[in-house]
Amino acid sequence: MTEIGGPQGDLIIQTITPTSHNLGDFRVYRSLPVKERTMVGPFIFFDQAGPAKFGPGEGIDVRPHPHINLATVTYMYEGAFLHRDSLGSEQLIEPGAVNLMTAGKGIVHSERSPQEERDRASKLSAIQTWLALPDRNEEMDPAFEHVSEDRLPVLNDRGASARVIMGSLWGAAAPVTTYANTIYADIMLRPGGSIPIDAEAEERALYVSGGDAGLDGVALLPQTLYVLRPGTRATLHSVDGGRVILCGGEAFTTPRHVWWNFVSSTKDRLMQAREDWEAMRFPLIPGDDQEFIPIPQGRPKTVSYP
Repeated sequence: MTEIGGPQGDLIIQTITPTSHNLGDFRVYRSLPVKERTMVGPFIFFDQAGPAKFGPGEGIDVRPHPHINLATVTYMYEGAFLHRDSLGSEQLIEPGAVNLMTAGKGIVHSERSPQEERDRASKLSAIQTWLALPDRNEEMDPAFEHVSEDRLPVLNDRGASARVIMGSLWGAAAPVTTYANTIYADIMLRPGGSIPIDAEAEERALYVSGGDAGLDGVALLPQTLYVLRPGTRATLHSVDGGRVILCGGEAFTTPRHVWWNFVSSTKDRLMQAREDWEAMRFPLIPGDDQEFIPIPQGRPKTVSYP
């Protein structure tokens, strides 16, 4: 559900309540894409996965599946994922680190709970996002990079701390590859804390993943994405403490189309990717090639932006 404008005045132009999917003991909140807005800057997919609790012997298995013309960004709050892809990458990601997988002309990957997590009671909580690639990069060679927690800058200011995940914010820059102008940060507000939100990108949004937060006195709801008016400055604050994601970047002028795990500037490319996956023409994942997620049945329905 979305609302345009409203009591937020000039700061917030759109409020998006995510759809919620219950996968057993695991709940996913999806804010992007929605009918009214597919992108905020290059961000074309925004999920909060969890928080979830698992008993010994339990875990998550996201079986091998393909992507094209986008980059996936995995950022963990709690728990761990073992990433594998068709380039031969095998990388454990834990809280505070970033996995950036650039699909380009095509890649296959899986994400599973590592054995150490399955051997005991565990928790899982993460933010999963996709970034559309600019036209010039859509068909680039696929790539993967992992940036550890200690390489990402963390800033402290007036009762808040912020980890810069991608791009440059508050005078600090993350060493994570960007293809379009991108901002992405994990903000922890302590009780009574605050932090400025500057007009550093053409499009910006705030997502409250937990606790309480407000923007210049306007209360923000948990599990809600707030799209900010371009060019505005404000102060993010909290009474009891909260966690907020800031994301955005340059506005794309070329329309993007989304279907299943595929993003592209042309619908024909989406259909080609569908045919390639059905015919198993994508490369396989070394060490994880016995399972796969099949193409959804039925007529493809694409979502386009702008």
